[in-house]
Amino acid sequence: MAENEPLEAEYIQDSDTALAVPGSVLPTTIHLLPVFERPFFPAQAAPIVMDEQPWLETIEKIGESGHHMAGLVMVKTEKLEQLTPADFYTMGSIVRLHQPTRAEGKLQFIAEGLQRFRIVKWLSDHPPYQVQVEYPAGDKQSADEKVRAYAMAIINTIKELLPLNPLYSEELKYFLNRFGPNEPSPLTDFAAGLTTADGHSLQEVLETYPVIERMQRVLVLLKKEMEVARLQHQIRQRVEDQMSDQQRRFFLREQLKEIQKELGLEKDDRTADLERFQQRVEELTLPEHAQRRLDDEMQKLSVLESGSPEYTVTRNYLDWITSLPWGVDSEDILDLKRARKILDRDHDGLDDVKQRILEFLAVGQLRGTIAGSILLLVGPPGVGKTSIGRSIAETVGRKFYRFSVGGMRDEAEIKGHRRTYIGAMPGKFIHSLKEAGTENPVIMLDEIDKIGASYQGDPAAALLEVLDPEQNNDFLDHYLDLRFDLSKVLFVCTANQLDTIPGPLLDRMEVIRLSGYITEEKLAIAKHHLWPRQLERAGVKPSKLKISDSALRHIIEGYAREAGVRNLEKQLGRVVRKAAMKLVSGEKGPLRVGPRNLEEYLGKPFFGKEKPLSGVGVITGLAWTAMGGATLSIEATQVHSKNRGFKLTGKLGEVMRESAEIAYSYVSSHLKQFDGDPAFFDEAFVHLHVPEGATPKDGPSAGITMATALLSLARNQRIRRPLAMTGELTLTGSVYPVGGIREKVIAARRAKVMELILPEANKGDFEELPDHIREGVTAHFVKHYREVVPIVFGD
Repeated sequence: MAENEPLEAEYIQDSDTALAVPGSVLPTTIHLLPVFERPFFPAQAAPIVMDEQPWLETIEKIGESGHHMAGLVMVKTEKLEQLTPADFYTMGSIVRLHQPTRAEGKLQFIAEGLQRFRIVKWLSDHPPYQVQVEYPAGDKQSADEKVRAYAMAIINTIKELLPLNPLYSEELKYFLNRFGPNEPSPLTDFAAGLTTADGHSLQEVLETYPVIERMQRVLVLLKKEMEVARLQHQIRQRVEDQMSDQQRRFFLREQLKEIQKELGLEKDDRTADLERFQQRVEELTLPEHAQRRLDDEMQKLSVLESGSPEYTVTRNYLDWITSLPWGVDSEDILDLKRARKILDRDHDGLDDVKQRILEFLAVGQLRGTIAGSILLLVGPPGVGKTSIGRSIAETVGRKFYRFSVGGMRDEAEIKGHRRTYIGAMPGKFIHSLKEAGTENPVIMLDEIDKIGASYQGDPAAALLEVLDPEQNNDFLDHYLDLRFDLSKVLFVCTANQLDTIPGPLLDRMEVIRLSGYITEEKLAIAKHHLWPRQLERAGVKPSKLKISDSALRHIIEGYAREAGVRNLEKQLGRVVRKAAMKLVSGEKGPLRVGPRNLEEYLGKPFFGKEKPLSGVGVITGLAWTAMGGATLSIEATQVHSKNRGFKLTGKLGEVMRESAEIAYSYVSSHLKQFDGDPAFFDEAFVHLHVPEGATPKDGPSAGITMATALLSLARNQRIRRPLAMTGELTLTGSVYPVGGIREKVIAARRAKVMELILPEANKGDFEELPDHIREGVTAHFVKHYREVVPIVFGD
């Protein structure tokens, strides 16, 4: 059987020739079809659509019957595959099927409701369902006043619904073609079918056979439907009124524009744009080449139609040119006392950095300007690089603009897009000048060590022109296509490390290093800056929450040991939030946070007391990381003495592995000179390990530390007192300088190791450290490894 064709030829196609009259003989054994969401009423006639499977066989069975009737019963579930007799309600409507068709896996037919029925017995509990039914005895529809009154109430409510929803009109016409208005039972069923009530409420109406009681239920549903329809009508009317009001205002504005044009009171958009651009230019001092380009573009704009795409492009271009601060400078304030006061107010510690900035400003005071300067602030995260840049802008009285170049991969971010592209925009530097409103702001380029590169260009290469004082006086942005002078801008860049910054770019910047803070500096920062700021953010009065210096010290040493203070601020924020919850819960202040109750707020400390390892073959080294300095214990042990061998573990990088091999070769060849058994390494299989194996480690600065660990193992002698060391070792025993001396000294102080061995070439770096960092630290400076042995072993 083809789709889109009648299922059975014997189906009656003309409903007029097969009209079933209620009360006529109806079958007592029928097939069932399910309906969902709402029941089907006897007074209804509507199309029904259902899945071909599993109901095709049922439809064919109905077609084979002589009466073409079936029962439509609402089910309590939507799971067609698992329907059982318990899922069907017991009351439904018997209908006659007309014009059944199938298409695209669906069955469709017109159902004409005839009469209610009640299921008496199930003859089949799987499709095709077949049941034995009974029809309720006819209700005497008396023509008393009560029935007529309810009928008139229902009719009047339907009349009120008709203007609110035009769809009801078509259904009413069909009903009047089949029944008269004086038939209360069909009228009640028809009215129930009009409502959008839920399926359970409609099923209750279907199962209510007495006419008066059914009318009462339906009248309640109709009144609810009336309220919903009236509310929908009001919402629709409100929206239409609002739209009409907006259209009226639009037409009035357009008429007003035309009237004002006729009276000469208002100009068109093009004239207004030209006058606005001209007014901006009168306040600027454009160079000759920029003025010529501006005149050409203004002339072009004056002849373009305001609706053309070229008009929008030209207008945006003129808007950018006239928004730039051509010839607008802010006067520098080069007062060193004021600068020192601002730096001390905003930052605790960093005395060496402040001194460098003041020296920089002093040179600017002698020259009369600080133009053409590019500073690079290098240090671990959270040491205040960005805030120092902001303070520099305040000290010199310039506008400050910051943007991050971390992850930037498109050269157009620096030099802009060409105007030929849709959505073209100038680069970041032109943006910053427009925002700052002067030619000489302080522009901060954050995270310059994390700049990227892609097929779209290399932003780091594009920065070479910007950050070169000899070239940036003629900086060319691709969008403007005009030379702009960036030589008056003070550029301040920030980075965590120098390794990833291209050499030519690094060569153009003056490097100022910001090392990590020691505990005393962190304590001062927490008291003067971080703690008051957290109280202010949480809305907690200082009198309500107190924290002792010893508690702050415990937080610094047990929860926030990193070089910066960002994590310290987070931990203080946790303390304030927990205290705020206590205050809000009714606990009376002031609350006091001390070492004893600190764990109530922050839990167990993340860090224990850092105690360097000790023993034969164990030496403490000093390392530098992007997060600051760290102590690094190096262990050497003899695995067995069956054969010579050397094994390295600890996730060491290539450079560090080479340093270990150099240390092994040097100590092996000079073991007799250092009072060791010359044959020790000929027979021993040695294992050298650097703890914290999950952390990658690299660099040459652990050379003398590894050599000392191997020598301690060969001599079977531990070092005589706690000390730490750093320095690169060569095959001839020379000790070369290393970097990060400040960070390493701070790490040693944190671990309470106050005796250090450093390369002789780093003596100047150590002496430049502030007094409070060097205080109590004994430093031995060595040129050759033979100078290390007597210090370590007391020879």
